[in-house]
Amino acid sequence: MAARKSDNNNQENFIEALNLLAKEKGIEPEVLIEKIQTAVTIAVKKEYPRSENVKFDIDSEKGTFSVSLLKEVVSEVEDEANQIDKAEAKKYAKRLKLGDMCPIPLDTKHFGRIAAQTAKQVMKQGIKDVERSKLVEQWGELQNEAVAVRVTRVEPATGNAMVEIKGNEVPLFRTEQLPADELHEGDIVKVYVSGASPADRRPMLKISRTSRDLIKRLFETEVPEIYEGIVEIKSISREPGQRSKMAVISNDENVDALGACIGPQRSRISKICDELKGEKIDIVIYSEDPAEFIKQALKPADVISVEIPEEGVKACTVLVPDNQLSLAIGNKGQNAKLAARLTGYKIDIKPESGFFEG
Repeated sequence: MAARKSDNNNQENFIEALNLLAKEKGIEPEVLIEKIQTAVTIAVKKEYPRSENVKFDIDSEKGTFSVSLLKEVVSEVEDEANQIDKAEAKKYAKRLKLGDMCPIPLDTKHFGRIAAQTAKQVMKQGIKDVERSKLVEQWGELQNEAVAVRVTRVEPATGNAMVEIKGNEVPLFRTEQLPADELHEGDIVKVYVSGASPADRRPMLKISRTSRDLIKRLFETEVPEIYEGIVEIKSISREPGQRSKMAVISNDENVDALGACIGPQRSRISKICDELKGEKIDIVIYSEDPAEFIKQALKPADVISVEIPEEGVKACTVLVPDNQLSLAIGNKGQNAKLAARLTGYKIDIKPESGFFEG
């Protein structure tokens, strides 16, 4: 009798802990119960690998739970893991007949250390999944958007910062900041919200200043023609904090795509470059003709010719004037790399004379 009372106390403690956990995580108890049920089922099947049916019930109102193996009632047992003869079944429930499923109660202590660890791990992952879903729901309207955030603190040793978004602190790691960023408490900066962290980490909002999508969102904000779809961004390549290339096209013959992006007296592009700590941005015209697009992508260098050996092959040879070779390649190959990423082509740049300048 004392043992039964102890079991009931343990179950009540379990349910109480479950409800507290649900409240702490902001998760509906029913959702958490579903995750725990999945976890315990996996743990039981690890302990009883041949058993096909596991039943796990939690009654949060009564504060009780039970775990059982379900075995089919048969006249002759051929599979002991999933079948039970009628006489044996009557020990558990007297009214069972052939074909019914007989519940065999399990003592949760019998699962053993490995099963318990399995349940704990799967429960932990299940809770992460629920937390991540809640996070996505909470920040859904901000996902894939550029937002202005206020820096609340910066760790001097690492450079990692905490920023405030909708009244909550979110980490902006140094690796997601621009090389020239020197953040201080109270600074207002633009970040790109890409969503929740990967499934193997603690759920948190992922924000970045190095994403190429930040470039796109900033131009959509500053250039009405892009926001309205008159000017379309076709592709972007980026070396964060150094240089970016953006290919655009106008869907209205009366609208100059380059002029719209640059703005009067370079006002629009200058504002974006300032936000990105002086990062240079090349705006080029997109073309459906790969050769023409590659020419545009290599600007500000002049291109004599683009040779694509085979249709469908993403590689080309580009001929440039001798005095344009360094400009076409760029410092440490940056211009050529960005052009290659922008177009999706491997670009081999050669001087017109066939000889490289020393």
